[in-house]
Amino acid sequence: MPERMRRVNESVRQVLSEALLELKDPRIGFVTVTGVKTSQDLRQATVYVSVLGNERKRAQTLDGLASAHGVLQARVADELRMKRTPKLTFEYDRSVDYGVRISQLLDEHAPDDPS
Repeated sequence: MPERMRRVNESVRQVLSEALLELKDPRIGFVTVTGVKTSQDLRQATVYVSVLGNERKRAQTLDGLASAHGVLQARVADELRMKRTPKLTFEYDRSVDYGVRISQLLDEHAPDDPS
């Protein structure tokens, strides 16, 4: 990934992380922005989020984020000087679940006695 795109992705992630704390939508639970992938032409940005809770809470949070995308997009436009403001789409980041699952498997197969 070019250095410029890495900086754009990180800047958008940082702005969105701060903006999410200010949202008042009750559907949006405890959410963390884990990453952003912006297209080369800056027209699209996929925002990867991790949500604390069950599948229902995840779905509600993603619905709330989709509803708030205009507010969040405006915040990105206000805080970052970019040629274009990307259209935001939100996706659940399954890598956190994957990491937890691997950790569980390692714990199950680790020897009980370290000596």
